[in-house]
Amino acid sequence: MDASPADSFRRDARVIGLVGMAHGMSHLYQLALPPLFPLLRAEFGVSWTLLGALVGLYYVASGVTQFVAGFVVDRIGARPVLLAGLALAAGGTLLASLVPGIGWLFPVAVLMGIGNGVFHPADFAILNASVAQRRLGHAYSTHGIGGNLGYALAPVVSYGLATVLGWREALLIMGAAGLVVLGVLATQRAYLVSERHPDARHHTLRGSVALFRQAAILSCFAFFIVQTMATVGMQTFAASALNSGFAVPLALANSAVTTYLLGASLGILAGGFVASRTDRHDRVAALGLAVSAVLTAVVAFGLPQAVLLPFFALIGFAMGATGPSRDLIVKSATPRGAAGRIYGFVYSGLDVGATLGPLWFGLLLDHQMAQAMFLAVAGLFAVSIVTVVSVRRALAPG
Repeated sequence: MDASPADSFRRDARVIGLVGMAHGMSHLYQLALPPLFPLLRAEFGVSWTLLGALVGLYYVASGVTQFVAGFVVDRIGARPVLLAGLALAAGGTLLASLVPGIGWLFPVAVLMGIGNGVFHPADFAILNASVAQRRLGHAYSTHGIGGNLGYALAPVVSYGLATVLGWREALLIMGAAGLVVLGVLATQRAYLVSERHPDARHHTLRGSVALFRQAAILSCFAFFIVQTMATVGMQTFAASALNSGFAVPLALANSAVTTYLLGASLGILAGGFVASRTDRHDRVAALGLAVSAVLTAVVAFGLPQAVLLPFFALIGFAMGATGPSRDLIVKSATPRGAAGRIYGFVYSGLDVGATLGPLWFGLLLDHQMAQAMFLAVAGLFAVSIVTVVSVRRALAPG
């Protein structure tokens, strides 16, 4: 007997809520250590470059794991992979609170990066298998908002607790909170279900190469590299670029980045409704990227400080609104039973972009090229449009 509409809605809402909560924790742990860098630098007497290398190592571990985790998800299911990832991320944060010296943070960062790498392939495998098609837009929207909330909370929680209790105590509390969430997720077995491929031979790298070589999949992978380079540039260096290149007070420049992130959250929410009402997700994504590119290019030529905050809110909103449609584009290119591998491969582009972007934009700012940085971000948004359109063309019949 089929479930009633009310029962179906309640089940979908529960699945979406659980996955969104897990995704929020993953983003919280991504920024658990960076807000504490001034305190770590003062205590251990290390350079910013060394601390930057810590972040780079984290994302290398995450990217490699994200690719591998996709195979594991398709073979054994998403639930154990998701739980293992959260356990590693939370456990790594607990270990970080106990390190006697900065050198010990490097293997801990690898451990946390491995934990972070499982979330996208596991999350999307669960959502695609468990949520009704008509609600997938809202599911992806909630997933994205959960991640953004994790990003927004992390600096407040991590640095806030550290200033009151100490950085070790802050990490201890954050790690313990993750173990509580892990306990909640472990009790929800019936709601964390994914499809498994019936033929294990397809789970080998050789058996999956043909999947990864498809034009649509490669275009999705390229999209995530390029788009993430742009968004990481905005999140990481926009405030510094505004301050050094346009004489914007640092407090206002940082507020512009915060406004950008808040606008992105609202855009993700709105994008979920739009994605649920159209099947031309390529057009939605392309329009949002085009608006983001144009507005960012305008920033490069200077803005009155009075309009800076609403302008950055609009950039964030346009960028965020592409999120649910972007995820549905990936789903449209994903064969049944291959969600883990495809999402693991495609979303590893996030880690590639997160590694390459800061290096490029940092180099531009080191050479006092703030205007060029914003133009580069705008250019990357524009290139992202090409990759989105390429997915649609690759999937077109004939």
